[in-house]
Amino acid sequence: MSRPAADTVENAIATPDKEQPFAALGLKPDEYARIKEILGRRPTSGELAMYSVMWSEHCSYKSSKIYLRQFGQKVTPKMREKLMVGMGENAGVVDIGEGWAVTFKVESHNHPSYIEPFQGAATGVGGIVRDIISMGARPVAIMDQLRFGAVENPDTARVVSGVVGGISFYGNCLGLPNIGGETYFDAVYQGNPLVNALAVGVLRHEDLHLANASGVGNKIVLFGARTGGDGIGGASILASDSFDSTGPTKRPAVQVGDPFAEKVLIECCLELYREGLVEGIQDLGAAGISCATSELAANGDGGMFVELDNVLLRDPTLTSEEILMSESQERMMAVVEPGKLEAFLAVTAKWDVETSVLGEVTDTGRLVIHHNGQEIVNVDPSTVAVDGPVYERPVAYPTWIDALNADSADKLARATDGATLRDEFLSLVASPNLADKSLITTQYDYFVMGNTALSFPDDAGMIRVDEESGLGFSVATDCNGRYCQLDPYQGAQLALAEAYRNVSVTGAVPAAVTDCLNFGSPENPEVMWQFQRAVEGLADACQAMEIPVTGGNVSFYNQTGDVAIHPTPVVGVLGIIDDVARRIPSAWHEEGQNIYLLGVTKTELDGSAWANTIHNHLGGRPPAVDLDREVALGSLLRGAALEGLVTSAHDLSDGGLAQALAEAVTRFGVGARVYLDEVLERDGVDLATALFSESTGRVLVSVDRVDDVKFVGLCEARNYPVLRIGVTDQKGADAALDVQGVFTVPVAEIARRSSETLPKYFG
Repeated sequence: MSRPAADTVENAIATPDKEQPFAALGLKPDEYARIKEILGRRPTSGELAMYSVMWSEHCSYKSSKIYLRQFGQKVTPKMREKLMVGMGENAGVVDIGEGWAVTFKVESHNHPSYIEPFQGAATGVGGIVRDIISMGARPVAIMDQLRFGAVENPDTARVVSGVVGGISFYGNCLGLPNIGGETYFDAVYQGNPLVNALAVGVLRHEDLHLANASGVGNKIVLFGARTGGDGIGGASILASDSFDSTGPTKRPAVQVGDPFAEKVLIECCLELYREGLVEGIQDLGAAGISCATSELAANGDGGMFVELDNVLLRDPTLTSEEILMSESQERMMAVVEPGKLEAFLAVTAKWDVETSVLGEVTDTGRLVIHHNGQEIVNVDPSTVAVDGPVYERPVAYPTWIDALNADSADKLARATDGATLRDEFLSLVASPNLADKSLITTQYDYFVMGNTALSFPDDAGMIRVDEESGLGFSVATDCNGRYCQLDPYQGAQLALAEAYRNVSVTGAVPAAVTDCLNFGSPENPEVMWQFQRAVEGLADACQAMEIPVTGGNVSFYNQTGDVAIHPTPVVGVLGIIDDVARRIPSAWHEEGQNIYLLGVTKTELDGSAWANTIHNHLGGRPPAVDLDREVALGSLLRGAALEGLVTSAHDLSDGGLAQALAEAVTRFGVGARVYLDEVLERDGVDLATALFSESTGRVLVSVDRVDDVKFVGLCEARNYPVLRIGVTDQKGADAALDVQGVFTVPVAEIARRSSETLPKYFG
């Protein structure tokens, strides 16, 4: 059976009334009308394919652009000091000193990971790593931010097993350490898990590359894996629509990854960069060739000619539309000077990377694509990649939020006796969101490449960049969806504050932000209110803390039927440390050290792990956040690290002081004696609040006794609240956490209760 002839530009002009399946490709009637207005005719089927994927929510940010602009508008001179590349490129780039730069970004692969968890998660890792490669950097680390459904739901095991397997398979095969992340369980993510992946790369300043096609006559070269039928329409279909309540039905849109091909591609790209053979480069991810050609052309001199016949195919039956839309993995597109083409091809041949020359840069201002000798695309690339639809979606204050905010946890019974507090403590330690995650994290290689300074379960991951100087970076990501459901503005600020604090406790200086904003349908006015408030909150907080957003990702349509997930704006913070030898671990190693609590405890239990786990309650207002105090705390910790005054530092967040103590004593099996009388007296709180409050700006530190005076003096000089609340106790079989006058729990029991939870469901 013969395939239909290609729909050419000539044919489009001759058949203006031909019906086209624009709705099936995710375009609205008014968007289709606008395309015809731009072109002055109906689009060819190839052009329709390009516009459909490039104007999708995932690629065009059409519902979020008007809000994301705040990240570029609310800036101070200090925020620009270390920023080499900001929003608009494949990933942000930050100057970390000594001629080194770091590039990092987080993106989502949510919907594919529900349909096909293993490949969805694996290709999510592969895609974010290629963003890092395209900046001219060597990838050096990955992280993941995961939200799954209720831990007891049978389908959660399917998704967890596949997602974790996909992440570990792809990352381990690439030889990249996975140095941190988050894993949360909540029924709101049951039909729509979140799989966000972050990658970090390092480069010398002079090796920076950008995605543009400049220089008339320069060649357009596609190299890497062959183009197949996997992932066709993935960006537009999967990431720009909601799942219905009947479950996954869109399996063909999920890509298939090959990490070994990507590893070779990484080394090939790095050699091409070293030899100066690349003028511009773009990875092929969402929207495939449609994205790479239109973005390169739009960001360069504005013109490009491409012969689609030259694309190397895995499936020779693919139509031109399918070739343009395919999201096959492990592919890159480069702009190469004609005089360097032979040397370029020699490098790709050395690495056994298949390569084809598709066309060249022109001065026409048009993206022209031929297939089988006929013109199938002739567009202004800016209208495809830059000047797409911009929506001001209706925004409505949620009808339910006032009642939710009025339902405070203050009404919940707070235990006063030691036996009940002990039981609640152990229930929290064993709860799925606070329990030991080593069932998941031990599937990842933390130390491959030999430069990992900190990783699971420290508060942030840390990588050494320079072996001689010890220069390095620290990265942490955070978001509490419960807080964001209560107040998306404050919830986003709390996510930034916690990630900032997690970087600070390692001894690093926070320098830059990336984000992955996960929300429900933008067609729901109440969801758009949540999104508007979260972006505004994050932009205001970044301005106040003087830390720039370098880029990120928006993921809409995270809902099943009419039920949206909690707003989940994941925030990643990157910090700089001049010598990783000065890093601070999150738990104490030795007996006889003094334990201090930095910060003030308030009655802030709304949205807390205690309210959620013990009382199955969500309501009230999230904890207050003082951004100036968070910056002051970071500066204090940096000073303590430089002077070597603290032996460990651990931030207080989910589960409050109780969870921080549990994690500190179980990490190395060293117990502690803790007394809370001064906390109760100074802060005016009860025992339950002292243990379980999630007030911000607090850190638990251990200090050698010889450094006590210096450390307390440092805190007092910086006017930061500090209380000595205990001492590290014996280690070994008899180690215990003794909250004096309240309860005592053997460290072995805490560890056992914490480690039993996930294996019970996923073992």
